[in-house]
This record gives sequence, structure tokens and C-alpha cells, in this order.
Amino acid sequence: MRGVVFDGKQARVVDDLEVRGPGPGEVLVAIAAAGLCHSDLSVIDGTIPFPPPVVLGHEGAGVVEAVGAGVTHVAPGDHVSLSTLANCGACADCDRGRPTMCRKAIGMPGQPFSRGGKPLFQFASNSAFAERTVVKAVQAVKIPDDIPMASAALIGCGVLTGVGAVLNRARVDRGESVVVIGAGGIGLNVLQGARIAGATTIVAVDANPAKEAVARQFGATHFVDASAVADAPAAVKEILPTGTDHAFECVGNVRLIRQAIDLLDRHGQAVLLGVPGFAEEASFKVSSMYLDKTVMGCRYGSSRPQRDIALYAELYRKGQLLLDELVTEVYPVEDFAKAVDDAQHGRVARGVLTF
Repeated sequence: MRGVVFDGKQARVVDDLEVRGPGPGEVLVAIAAAGLCHSDLSVIDGTIPFPPPVVLGHEGAGVVEAVGAGVTHVAPGDHVSLSTLANCGACADCDRGRPTMCRKAIGMPGQPFSRGGKPLFQFASNSAFAERTVVKAVQAVKIPDDIPMASAALIGCGVLTGVGAVLNRARVDRGESVVVIGAGGIGLNVLQGARIAGATTIVAVDANPAKEAVARQFGATHFVDASAVADAPAAVKEILPTGTDHAFECVGNVRLIRQAIDLLDRHGQAVLLGVPGFAEEASFKVSSMYLDKTVMGCRYGSSRPQRDIALYAELYRKGQLLLDELVTEVYPVEDFAKAVDDAQHGRVARGVLTF
């Protein structure tokens, strides 16, 4: 079968992948569509260290082909959106409703794939850039059949992370202000999360002026073109003179992290969603924090995928959550290199690979 494999030096499409069948508590899914997320690119460029060879992809949707023993919530033929969260469901964090903190869901990649008799790792417990993949049952969330697969694929990472960061982690409230630094795939979902939460002033900041229209479509009430002003934070302060209630950094740049913190009003929260290099450090003035300001990390939107994916699917069907509008371009998997180039040059909100 076809898939995208990173061998430690380059990522390329191969056609001789194999995947084992589902074991107890597992689901075999035929992937229909998978979004190309910045995290996949970060594995390729080394920002996210991951052992090769690995089958990439972690934002996918497809149709259940087979289930292992004990799986009852999905059946062959069901449409599913896949999460990356292979949490155990039995530890103290899972029991508290914090599956993103499950220690068994982090740092233990399996090897369900093989090529030429040699095992390959699975990225993010998912590997959606393959015609078929095996996931833990908890990762497969049933969705209505009428949601287009290219749109459904994006729920499992970009939407869970961006919208979830707003609703679950920051808990933005009605009437509050939000600044979103970076209007890429994650940033757009933060914008629509803020809109859904009822924020009244939503400022998008990006160095690409072409993103203004889509940022406003997703919920931005204001747009600051960081390429056209000498001081983007000052431009934001003209809109929000006392600062913002919530600032989301969606780029992964330590300079922008500092800007997010400096833009906070009293009792404000800076939420870090972008991923800098793992050795990078950010700084801020400690004295600026004593007005009840908070710097918050956020893993995967602090989500509970079985609950949240179903919720976001329903919000989409009611016209409250935008999914189709996130899909800028659809590529056959053979055009993976073009999809990567478009993503790296900011030509797409989200590119989606299809099989």
C-alpha cells in the first residue's frame, strides 16, 4: 500500500508499505483524507525529534475496515475521525478527564508498519499518511457519514488544538478580548474558537497580508499586518489600549512568545501553541506578571477527543464551526512534495492528502 515515509533524511511516497491487523482494543482504518500539519514538517526538519523510519501523518479520517476484540463503539463501515491521543483510559489523569496528560500516551511509539520485512514507527500513534493504519480504539471517533472526509480529517488535530485551546484551556468567556499571533491552520481555529466562545474583540496578527480575508472569515474583528508596521505589538495596543484578556502564540517563535506575554492586560493569559525548537528558551519580565497574569502551555487543546470531536462535528453540521473553509487544496498522496512546498510558503490554510 501507499504511504509517506521519513527515513531520517528525506520524506517520500512509497507503495510497498504493509500494516498488521488490529489486535485487542484496536481499529484498522482505511484512510480517505489526511491534513498536512506543521508537526509533520517539524519531524522532517528535526524540530520534533522522532525515530526513523516513520510513517508520517496524524490528522486523518477514514472508514473502519476491521476491529479487534473488545471494540464495540465503532464497527466496520463507520466513518471516523482519528485523534492522536492513545491514552490508556485507566490512569489517574484519564480518570480526572485529562487524557492529554496520560503518561502512557506520550513517547512510546509503536511499530505496526513494515516495509521489506523491516518495522517502521508510527507517528503520533496515528500515521494517517498511509492507505491504512491501526489505532487504539479510543482514537477512533465515529462521525456522521455526511461530513466530507477532507473536512473531517482536520478535526483530529488542527481543530482539536485550536478550538480546544480556547474552550478547554483558556476558557475564553463572552465579551473578552483575544489576540491570535499567527493565522495558519492552528491560528484560524483559535480565531473561530474565540468567536464561538463569544469574545467581542478578536485580533489576528500575521506577517502575510493575504491572510486577512480568511482570518476575518473565521472570526477576527481586526487584522494587524506585521509586515507593514514597524511595531506590531504597538499596533495591537492601538486596538486594545490596556492589553488583551487572552493572547495565543501559534507560530512557535520565542520572540513572539515574549510579545504575547507583553500584550496581556491585568489577569490576562498567554497560551503557547506554537512549537519552538526543543532547546529554545523564552524570557519575560518577572515584574510584569504580578497583576495576576498567566503563561499557559497547552497540549492538543486540552481535549477529550471522544467528547470534543463529536461536539465539533455537530457544530459543523449546524453551521457554527467552519471546516470546509480550512481546506485550501486537496492533493493526491503522490503530490506530497507539492503539498509540503505550498505549506512551507504559506499558500494554504490546510492542504489535505487523499488516497
